[in-house]
Amino acid sequence: MAIDQIDNVMPTKTEEALLLTVEEAARSLRIGRTQMYQLVTTGAVQSVRIGRLRRVPVESLHDYVSMLRAHCPAQRNAA
Repeated sequence: MAIDQIDNVMPTKTEEALLLTVEEAARSLRIGRTQMYQLVTTGAVQSVRIGRLRRVPVESLHDYVSMLRAHCPAQRNAA
C-alpha cells in the first residue's frame, strides 16, 4: 500500500477514530496488550465485534477511566 493510500485510511487529528483495536486502546491507556485484553474479557472495558474483529469504542476508555477515578477519590486529591 502506498503512503498516500495509508493517509486515506488513517483518521486525521481533526477526524478522531470512534473505534480502536485492542492494541491501540492499550496504548491510549498506557498499559500492556495483555492487560487490555483482560479488561475487555472481564467486561471492565466494553468492546464490540464487527465480523471477526474486536474493537474498543473510545467512549468505553473514557468510561473506564472515570470509573477508576470515582473509586479512588483520595488519589485524585493527592495529585
